[in-house]
Amino acid sequence: MVIRSMAPSDWEHVSRIYLEGISTGFATFETQAPKYQDWDRAHTKECRLIAENEGEILGWAALSPVSSRCVYGGVGEVSVYISDKSRGKGVGKLLMQHLIEESEKAGYWTIQSGIFPENLASIKLHEKVGFRYIGKRERVGKIHGVWKDNLLFEKRSPKVGTD
Repeated sequence: MVIRSMAPSDWEHVSRIYLEGISTGFATFETQAPKYQDWDRAHTKECRLIAENEGEILGWAALSPVSSRCVYGGVGEVSVYISDKSRGKGVGKLLMQHLIEESEKAGYWTIQSGIFPENLASIKLHEKVGFRYIGKRERVGKIHGVWKDNLLFEKRSPKVGTD
């Protein structure tokens, strides 16, 4: 398995994996995959990664800004999605390890994730790679008419933002 930068030509596979996550009902508040142009505008240009094995895309990870305010320029929101058939095989861990490394190279001092409480695999993944639970946002949004809580996890870089 290799981890590489995401290219626009990967979008068909990326959006399919995103739709698999959406279909679980506990990966995102989104109910459909956006057009590539909309996704591209919403995510940082750096820190877009693909996990690939023998030409097959197994998962992806990317960062989006948490705010347009310059003081939050080093804080990114994590998205990580693994294909249905690749879950539980270490793909997410490898992607996250590379995302952490790439985010630090790009100057991010904090990366964070909002995770639905029922998404136990994502919670465990974030804990394995050093994220810490920082709190719960109760009834922060609705999906299919149901209010959902969101658990906030963060990872602070020991290398960036310490000066």
